[in-house]
Amino acid sequence: MKKIHYIPVLISFGIAITLSGCFDLDKSPEGMLSSANALSSSSEMQKYLNQFYESGVKIHPGGLGAGGIAFGDMCSDNMVGASPQVRLSGLMTLSNASNLSNYNHIRNLNFMLANAGNNKEESAEKKQCLGEAYYFRAWYYFQLVRDYGDVAWVEDMLEMSEANVPRNSRLVVVDHILADLNQAIAHLSEQNSNATMRVHRDVARALKSEIALFEATWQKYHKAKNDAFYSKEVTDDKIKNYFEQARDAAKAIIDRGVWAIYSTGDKPYQNLFVTLDLSANREVLWWKKYNAAENIGHSVTRYINEGGGQTGISRSLIDDYLTAEGKIFTTSERAVAQKTYGNELSPSVRDPRLSQTVCTPGTQMKPDGLIYQFPPLHVTTYHQNTTGYSLLKFNEYNTSYAASVTGEHKAQAPAIQRRYAEVLLMYAEALAELDGAANEHLIKAALKPLRDRVKMPEIDFDREYNTDPAYPFHHLNKYIQVVRRERRIELACEGLRFDDILRWAAADELIVGKRPSGALFTGSTLQEQNTSNGYYKGVLVPGKNIQINDQGYIDPYKVILPAGFGFKTNRDYLLPIQERMISLTEGLWKQNPGW
Repeated sequence: MKKIHYIPVLISFGIAITLSGCFDLDKSPEGMLSSANALSSSSEMQKYLNQFYESGVKIHPGGLGAGGIAFGDMCSDNMVGASPQVRLSGLMTLSNASNLSNYNHIRNLNFMLANAGNNKEESAEKKQCLGEAYYFRAWYYFQLVRDYGDVAWVEDMLEMSEANVPRNSRLVVVDHILADLNQAIAHLSEQNSNATMRVHRDVARALKSEIALFEATWQKYHKAKNDAFYSKEVTDDKIKNYFEQARDAAKAIIDRGVWAIYSTGDKPYQNLFVTLDLSANREVLWWKKYNAAENIGHSVTRYINEGGGQTGISRSLIDDYLTAEGKIFTTSERAVAQKTYGNELSPSVRDPRLSQTVCTPGTQMKPDGLIYQFPPLHVTTYHQNTTGYSLLKFNEYNTSYAASVTGEHKAQAPAIQRRYAEVLLMYAEALAELDGAANEHLIKAALKPLRDRVKMPEIDFDREYNTDPAYPFHHLNKYIQVVRRERRIELACEGLRFDDILRWAAADELIVGKRPSGALFTGSTLQEQNTSNGYYKGVLVPGKNIQINDQGYIDPYKVILPAGFGFKTNRDYLLPIQERMISLTEGLWKQNPGW
């Protein structure tokens, strides 16, 4: 048998645990410091918990490429990077397998929970600390389940003892996670704002809704395809129960009446993501603040403030936005609008969230007044755009801190961890999955604030239902399809799309064999600007430094991926387990399907 070793180590802000290796089951201990009376005060517990506010949160990227909130959708059908994402391309190998490092954080939290009795206080502060510990343990376990499926649930502190650690069914682990979140909800404080910048009861409810919805849809849609990724013991009643838990957790937040959709100003959706201080914003339940003056920043604005960032928005996402009248944007309408660059993006033509997410001609890009004209398709630096559609969301066009515009790690757009819009969308999706027809009025009421923010018509399921056989979700009922589209639009480019593709088992509809395209080039004003006197100075040469498909659209992966993405649906829904891990557990852990 292999040993799990827990090694408490003092660090600057309190007592933490550093484990021997990353879920390393056989490495001998290098030493152990006494943990007697550790965490004996609420102040000490809070300082100890600070480490998880660094590793257990979402962040904006500090560099180029897929990752973080702003660039996470490059691993999806929403955004297109300079080179194809490895997992979407089906090119991952066993050498890509990573250490299960989240177990380090889980064991640190287990240490805290095991030693919480050393704190004899009967205080709200102690309860809050316990709630935070349960919350973060649930969060780290969810990352493991999402990435690997079945994992080992470990919650006891084992001191120099032997233990078998087989993988538990993901259903067992998810039930433990939801139980942890119930504990978090019971212990965390009820707050009416995000001013403390620490997790609170509604943040835990939102995570519970997210995880229950993820698992319900994962099991439902993978089971429907009879693939290797659903739990064979799952029942329809179990799936329904997860949907009900997702619905009820979101409803508990809604029923409090504390949170609301931010609707101030003429561009409320765009400005939400570049407001540096969100402490008074009622849409944001929890957020991470950046302060570049103290060397706490990211680089999103530096990369996208001229319309590039070596990325671009996909035509698939652009086409999914409804018209300003709340109708499907038809093929004939597109054909006319795309001839003049920017017309299809105009808020007078399309859902205004489109022009507050993607740059349109005339958009202010920098505080010095730089105005967007056309996408920088012709540059070779990080300002290059890949599709003809430029990301606007998160660009600090209005910053008073000049270094944010050009400085590395100087951007300060906040990293929103949880916003009320997502709660409404989770509630609506759970209702649609349970019984869309019976819940129609509740779904419409839940999503109305999102439409009202940008002065879009209220949802009409019949008007918005896309039955075109070419539309990926034409086979779904109208309630689920419409809610999925609303989720895609509202949460576009926030790094959530790939998780949706995974849980909906939708890679075959959205990824496999697909090659993302961009704006119309041939026959449009983009082509007209490719002259010696035009914006592109005639430097764009189709087939050389810009790829165009047979329909005249920009096709960035035409040469690199002639057959489209090669995502393997019998393998790539889960990541591989390190061979070393399989060896260390003497076969208790098996490799994930297809690897």
